[in-house]
Amino acid sequence: MPLNFKTDNNDRSSNNNNDDDQQQPSENLKRKCVDYHNPALIDLSNRLYFKACRTSHVRDQFYTQPHSSYIRLMNLPISSVSDPIPSTTYLTYMAHVTRAKNSYPVMALSWTPGGRRLLTGNQEGEFTLWDGVNFSFELIMSAHDTSFRCMCWSHNQNYLLTSDAAGNIKYWSPSIAPVQSLDSHNGQPIHALSFSPGDAKFVSCGDDATVRVWDWAGRREERVLEGHGWDVKTVAWHPRSSVICSGSKDNLVKLWDPRTGSTLSTLYGHKNTVTKVAWNDNGNWLLTGSRDQLIKVYDIRAMREFCSLK
Repeated sequence: MPLNFKTDNNDRSSNNNNDDDQQQPSENLKRKCVDYHNPALIDLSNRLYFKACRTSHVRDQFYTQPHSSYIRLMNLPISSVSDPIPSTTYLTYMAHVTRAKNSYPVMALSWTPGGRRLLTGNQEGEFTLWDGVNFSFELIMSAHDTSFRCMCWSHNQNYLLTSDAAGNIKYWSPSIAPVQSLDSHNGQPIHALSFSPGDAKFVSCGDDATVRVWDWAGRREERVLEGHGWDVKTVAWHPRSSVICSGSKDNLVKLWDPRTGSTLSTLYGHKNTVTKVAWNDNGNWLLTGSRDQLIKVYDIRAMREFCSLK
């Protein structure tokens, strides 16, 4: 005989309430994210029909229209560099805005190896870790006693260097665990750090008007480069050679030999504080930026200014 089961309305309502309680946390976890799977599949399927030099196919490029229905047809940025429409290659809108609980100014930031997380350092000397996919807050921890000034990963991405406003340099592992702490630059702020091509050395610069070369394994200072007349704001090691470039508040850009500590050359192109210097990948071109609203490109092979951008 078939059995008839009777259910009470109260039991049903209680079961529905339990189901709602179980579904509510999952709804709260839904966050905006960047989905790159569809562009990646399009790129993998299209690259078989393109030559290695994609610039020869500019005429055959598909024109993506500014409409939401064309989002599914967008390629990866690296595959559309030669696209005539820059808006399909470069991000032209803000993806997300995230604010931490403690709203202190962010002084330095860097992506972790792999690009899955973003690491920021604030004015209170605290590390903040963010999820780079879901744009969510993950972790906050104390790192320095004073304000952050710079972050720099080694080329092999095995270690992280950070500096603060009190002349302190710290080594960190990829898991953001402290390894070593060094005090230098007479307690003055350290504005920039840069590794040598082989990661055996690194260089720092600060408000004591000096550039200092450090031995990575020995964790000791090797040489002090003196020659600037004011605070040194930026420094960059040549990507392939033993050459260091620095920019200072005295409007000068200097090239150094870290082996001897001597000045190789001085560039007098700027009329205000040099805030940033950077090498290109092969080291033939040097880019400098200054508060005089000029960006200058130098050809280091001929030691002359190639162009000036304003």
